[in-house]
Amino acid sequence: MAPSPPPFDAGSPARPFGRVLCAMVTPFGPDGALDHGAAARLAVRLVEEGCDGLVLNGTTGESPTTTDAEKTALVRTVRAAVGDGVPLVAGVGSADTRHTVELARAAESAGADGLLVVTPYYSRPPRAAVAAHFRAVADACGAPLLVYDIPGRTGTRVAPETLLELADHPRIVGVKDCSYDPAGASDVMAATDLAYYSGCDELHLPLYALGAAGCISTVANVAPGAVRAVRDAFDRGDRDEALRAHRRLGPLTRLMMRGELPGSVTAKALLGAGPVRAPLQSASRAEEAALRAALDALVAGTGPGPGSAAAPAPRPYADAAATA
Repeated sequence: MAPSPPPFDAGSPARPFGRVLCAMVTPFGPDGALDHGAAARLAVRLVEEGCDGLVLNGTTGESPTTTDAEKTALVRTVRAAVGDGVPLVAGVGSADTRHTVELARAAESAGADGLLVVTPYYSRPPRAAVAAHFRAVADACGAPLLVYDIPGRTGTRVAPETLLELADHPRIVGVKDCSYDPAGASDVMAATDLAYYSGCDELHLPLYALGAAGCISTVANVAPGAVRAVRDAFDRGDRDEALRAHRRLGPLTRLMMRGELPGSVTAKALLGAGPVRAPLQSASRAEEAALRAALDALVAGTGPGPGSAAAPAPRPYADAAATA
């Protein structure tokens, strides 16, 4: 068991939630119900193996198909498991501003340190309405807020101009960026103090090199040490090793994030963290075998580059419910 970290302090504007956060899956039991024991054990393991913090009830956590009560219960379970020293960011987004505020207040009461708020989807609100939505949530809560910009899922981009306007709100502290627009992100980072977290695993290193605070990673569910090794190498000035570490993750990242299967499906297939909820379907045996081969290759190939400190090899998880 790793030593307990000091109490979490959200006072650092540069990295309000640390550098490496895992977009954690939501484990379900064979009956499809939330598996609190597996969630607690997985959370502890992820922190022990390199994650500074955890993002719960996000896209990878299957938030569209979990109930409000399950979302709140998951935050309570993980908070009790990891203690107060680990930052927890709770996804609270919905298509309804009023509902989003309710989810945000419940997450905050359950122990969340931060709130991840996605752009309202389906209704396609115009730019002024998008800004008003984020301000309404931030005004209603005390916890700091990350704007979740993922237009590929919501149908609406959080325009850089909108982010520039939102940056003056004291509780809007950063962005989870899944826009696939590094140039736009760089412009906003240059003009504001917003902390950018890359939400696209394949762009974690490029965005970090442009000044991002860190990453919110789906791949970290199965390879937290390897994801952290990229940032560790970069921060100690070993850019060559950072690039090698990033490239070592490439084959697994492509299978987990850029294929036909969503990251929640691929991560759960590797973790053995129970089924996904419909309309998603679990990976086939052939798909799981390909994922497992990529993870095994990463485990076999992970090691220190020339002049670099050894990075812990990612450990495959045969069963998320296994005792850590």
